[in-house]
Amino acid sequence: MTGETAQGMSGCAQSIKMERYYRLHSHIYDYTRWSFLFGRKKIVGLTADFVKPCRILEIGCGTGANLSTLAKTFPEALITGIDISDSMLNKSRRQLEKYGARIELLNCNYNRPLGRGGYDLVLFSYTLTMINPGWQAALNAAIADLVPGGCMAVVDFHRGGTSWFSAWMGVNNVRMEGEVLPWLIQRFDPLFLSEPKAYCGLWQYFYFIGVKEP
Repeated sequence: MTGETAQGMSGCAQSIKMERYYRLHSHIYDYTRWSFLFGRKKIVGLTADFVKPCRILEIGCGTGANLSTLAKTFPEALITGIDISDSMLNKSRRQLEKYGARIELLNCNYNRPLGRGGYDLVLFSYTLTMINPGWQAALNAAIADLVPGGCMAVVDFHRGGTSWFSAWMGVNNVRMEGEVLPWLIQRFDPLFLSEPKAYCGLWQYFYFIGVKEP
């Protein structure tokens, strides 16, 4: 079996797994995730201090909450959102109709560059710690899709404060092993970095904004 074939099968299995998970969760996502997906609006506001993008790509756009924030924050930008779950994208389409052709939605496994020319900003919001395996491939694809001098913006889980909490998050398809942030720091010139604690240290999450070197 070739590496490309194996990667394709892995991506297909992941697509099926995530669609099963979000088929139910898409109906309750926006009503429940506010309690632990901290910083989703803040990362967009922080990014606005460093870049005025013409083209934006969000990976794992879900129900479209971040896409709406991006559209309001950057009213001149064209935005592409990618998600692996059609159930989530269906909800996103309904919520984003008012933006018309400014926002494009794609249903795919982001493990290779789109190859459509460069984006000025790529956003991952609580996505990378759920792409297992494959988060490195997603970031490498994003690097290729970014223009030189473009910005990478990430907010995500970092580390669990206790082993039982990390194990429970693993049941919900999230790995909290602190591996994503060091990877980002090694490959981008950091513009902003913060590692807050949630609920008195039950877990730690992080903000990262970095620039792709020319």
